[in-house]
Order: sequence, then C-alpha cells, then structure tokens
Amino acid sequence: MARFIFITGGVVSSLGKGLMAASLGALLQARGYRVRIRKFDPYLNVDPGTMSPYQHGEVYVTDDGAETDLDLGHYERFTGVPSRQTDNVTSGRIYQQIITRERRGDYLGATVQVIPHVTDAIKAFALADTDDLDFVLCEIGGTVGDIESLPFIEAIRQLKNELGRGNSISIHVTLVPFIAAAGELKTKPTQHSVRELASLGVQPDVLVCRCERPLPASERAKIALFCNVPTEAVIPALDAKSIYAVPLQYHAEGLDESVLKAFGLEPGEAPDLSRWEDIVDRLVNPEGEVTIGVVGKYVGLPDAYKSLNEALVHGGIANRVKVNIQWIDAELFEAADSDIAARLEPLHAILVPGAFGERGAEGKIASIRFAREHRVPYFGICFGMQMACVEAARNLAGISHASSTEFGPTDEPVVGMITEWMSSEGLQQRAEGGDLGGTMRLGAYEAKLAGNSHVAAIYGEISISERHRHRYEVNTGYRDRLESCGLVFTGMSPDGRLPEIVERPDHPWFVGVQFHPELKSKPFAPHPLFASFIAAALKQSRLV
Repeated sequence: MARFIFITGGVVSSLGKGLMAASLGALLQARGYRVRIRKFDPYLNVDPGTMSPYQHGEVYVTDDGAETDLDLGHYERFTGVPSRQTDNVTSGRIYQQIITRERRGDYLGATVQVIPHVTDAIKAFALADTDDLDFVLCEIGGTVGDIESLPFIEAIRQLKNELGRGNSISIHVTLVPFIAAAGELKTKPTQHSVRELASLGVQPDVLVCRCERPLPASERAKIALFCNVPTEAVIPALDAKSIYAVPLQYHAEGLDESVLKAFGLEPGEAPDLSRWEDIVDRLVNPEGEVTIGVVGKYVGLPDAYKSLNEALVHGGIANRVKVNIQWIDAELFEAADSDIAARLEPLHAILVPGAFGERGAEGKIASIRFAREHRVPYFGICFGMQMACVEAARNLAGISHASSTEFGPTDEPVVGMITEWMSSEGLQQRAEGGDLGGTMRLGAYEAKLAGNSHVAAIYGEISISERHRHRYEVNTGYRDRLESCGLVFTGMSPDGRLPEIVERPDHPWFVGVQFHPELKSKPFAPHPLFASFIAAALKQSRLV
C-alpha cells in the first residue's frame, strides 16, 4: 500500500511548494523508493490549457496529452517519472465530472453536496493508480485560508483518517519573514498559519520554513513548541544558488529523514546524491558561457517559458557552460526604426519558442532571417518552426504573401489548421470551431527522421517520440519549393503527412521542430537537441 504525503502552503503564495515536493520526491527516490507526485489546483478552469501564460505561466503537457500545471514539469525534471493525466486535477474538472454525473441521474435523486460528493471525488483522484508506489506526494495549490481550497483540505483530512496511522503525513510550507527594522525573523505568521490548518482538522507533521536568513535553533524550538511538531521536523528552507541545489539543501537540513520518521520508518543508509552533486558542480564551476536570445511574446513573465528556460540550462550542464538567456520581445523588431542587428549580433544563438496568435510574428520572422543570413545557430520550436517556413517561403522561394491561416485568410497558407491526424488510438478529428482545448494535437507522437540528417545524428536514432501542443501545421504542399531553397524536411509523422522537423544542411545549426522537446529535458538527462544547440552556441562564441 502506498503512503501519502499531503503538502500545503501558508502565509503567502509562491513559497516553492512544487519545488519542495519535487526535491523530496528526488530524495526518496535516491533512497530506493518508488514515488509519484500529484497536484490539486483549486481554480475553476477545467485545466490551464486556455489560460493566459501571464495568468498561469506555461502549460505543461504530458505524454498522454494532458494540459497541466507547470509544477508537473518540476516533478518530472527532478524524478524522471513521466507525469500522467491522473496527476493533475482542478476544481473545475471535479465539478464538471460531478455535474455530468448528476445530469445523467447517477446520484439517484440525492442532493449533491460538497461533502460527500466533491470530497469523495478528490479522494478518488488521490488514490487512483497508486498500487505500484511506495509514496504518493499530493501538493494542494493555493494558500491555507483560501475559500477555494477548503474542499481539498477537507478531503485530505478525511483521507488521513481513512488511510490510518502510519500511512499518511502532512507537510506545511510557511514563511518566516525577516523584519529589517527589528533585525529579527518572525515566527508568528507560521504559528497562525499552522493554527488555521489545524482548525480545519489537519495537523502538520513536518514544517518547511522559507526564510532569507538562517533560522536559529531557538526559533526552530519556538516554532516546534507552538506548532506541535518535533524540533527536528522544523526544516529551514533558504534560497539556493540553483533550483538543482535544493534537494541537497533539504537533505542537509534533514527533510527526508524527518519524513521517514514521521511514517515510523528507519532512514537507514544515506541516499546516493552523487548525480545532484555533479549537476551542481557543473552549474557552479562552468568552463565557459554562452548567450542565447529567446525571441518570444510572453517574455514579461519567465514562468511562461519555464520548461524552455530549464532545458537551456540543461544544455549548459551537458556542455559544462553557463547559459545566459536574453528574453527579447518579438514586437521590438516590428517597428520601422528597429535595429535588429544591434540586438542580435552579440548573441551566440537565437531561439524562437512556441506561441499562439499573430502578435509578434513579424518580429520573429525578422529574427529568423537574421539567424539564417548571418549563420547564427537557430532553434525554432513549434511556432518557431512554422515561422521559419514562412520566412523561407517569403524571402527565398518568392512566395511574398506566404502566411499562416492562424492570422486570417491567406492565398498562400504555408501554415494551416490541421483537422485530422493519426495517433496511437487511430484517426483523430477536430472541428475548426470546436472548444479551444479540443482542437489541438496534444501529447506524445512518433516521428521518423531522415537517416542522413543532422537531427538523426543528434538523436542517434531515426525513430523518436516527442510531445506536441498545437493546432496548426506546415502545409506539405509547399515542401518542394521550400526544399529547393535549402529548408529540408528531415522529420515526418510515421504516415508521412505531417512535418515534424526542418533543417538547413548548409547552415552551422538551423533546426525547427513542430513539437516541444523542452518538456522531456532533465538536468541529469539533457535533451539531445538542447545539448547540441548549446554546443553550437559555444562554437559560435569562439567566432564572435
């Protein structure tokens, strides 16, 4: 039977519950346990798929096509365990399922209520598909005291009773602020937060205290006394040099030992953390550095490109170099007086990431043209591949009005909406006017690579599987004209209908992919495309 760890947050949001959960999962793995991490999101959206990146950050996509919270990216990057549809649920999805069942008459005329119907649905989600696991970590989004999270707190209260002693614990992440005027760390917010949680029936077993100064032993003892936890279970959590140093810091503070003791388990031998030590060593002691320009449209919020940011860091880890990222608003290049060369010439490589909508598209096309003409390494992801095809069509193939139907009607639809494709489940069909979340090609799909291609050499194989999230595809009707001007289609769907990869054999490094390779990159297993891209940038840095 799996043991459950319920993780809540208090005082303020953005304390790093997801990072803590991911780090704890990695520490338990290092001790030989099988883990899975899940996220409960209290908002009423069915999933984050239709939410603005400025509202919610990136949408993380799983192999089975779920659009999920970005914390699931942390979970995968730290544990290597592929996330699934069943690892993220929102209040919206819970209520949608309950209302659907009520309309079908499944409740046989009963009054449908938060307790027991909503809490039962939450508990069922937490317990599903856990038979082969040692630990299931369940992170509750939001902050204790929020009205939205009350059904989830009640559900974990019930679960703790139903699972029985020794089969579940609660971890509460709080803030211990430093008041500069007083020159002191203040424990009162933590005390109040724990009291609020306890009033809802959940007593924490372990406290993780975020603080910007070291937490003195006297303050740890004070928190333990007022919050009814052992002193050693009050875990300080200071800022780290890198998120990949966090597992090491939590282990040094005794988090994994405190968790095991709370379950009545002997910690045993120390975990093997050598791979995390190697990762941190590569980050702290680089042997060079490169500067990558990311030309995007959501650059005002770095979390909108969270997985991309981390994948670039992983590429740096693979090459033992520091990666400096310059976030560049694509719209800057659309003004008549913009000096593109001044912004892009100092860069060692250029990347255009995925996006939706026309805003910033012309600026991205301009940056792609610069990378092609100046032989700067270029990586186009999803929208970045599509715009690379539009750029080539306009400036090399003589198709001056080449465009995407995403931007409106066009006589030259180099990029267009796809309404059907083959998947492992068979033919998939979508209506152009369907729900936004239902018109996309989502999840893992196979691709076949040309054996003599650059990407085949990078992957070391000709059959790959990558995750997708898009509703537009490059039109193969333009393939011959694009290839005649040097943009070669070197990756296709197994049925040969959908372009997956384009590249320029005559360029130092120019690759566009329809999928999102950043979603599968990990610090201990950098994605080969990012490792190769950073290697090309390092080579470029020696030429600049």
